[in-house]
Amino acid sequence: MKPSSSQASPRESIALAENEDSPLTVSSPTAATEPSRAAVVSLPNRLPAVILAGLEDAKAEDVVSIDIVGRTTLADCMIVATGRSSTHVGAIADRVVKACREAGFPTPKIEGMPHCDWVLLDAQDAIVHIFRPEVRQFYNLEKMWSVDRPGEFLRG
Repeated sequence: MKPSSSQASPRESIALAENEDSPLTVSSPTAATEPSRAAVVSLPNRLPAVILAGLEDAKAEDVVSIDIVGRTTLADCMIVATGRSSTHVGAIADRVVKACREAGFPTPKIEGMPHCDWVLLDAQDAIVHIFRPEVRQFYNLEKMWSVDRPGEFLRG
């Protein structure tokens, strides 16, 4: 079910009702055909979980999720993962895109797919970086965006 959709099939609505992350409740067959506004609003809160599940399914390694709320307006969450090879990096990116679409989110924008050294997925509220090991080590994004950067909050 897509968040912008105005109606859903009864099966999709019931699946949402069974999901513990969704506030949608189904009291009758007619109620199942029209999801509540709360169900649509709660979907972005599930985005990082959907992405992390996609990364796990694709056997991504060293997955790190960084909360970047208040640091930038680009996104709320940055997820960094590693693939064993360029082929694996591309497959991980494809799996995450598929997971987002299947969960009803817009298809993430993709950068870096031809070479697959570093693939960036812009999923609106979450940014996903998928690297080959040596490229990840070189750029070290976790250090740049981590909470415990020395002196970050000391400057006025």
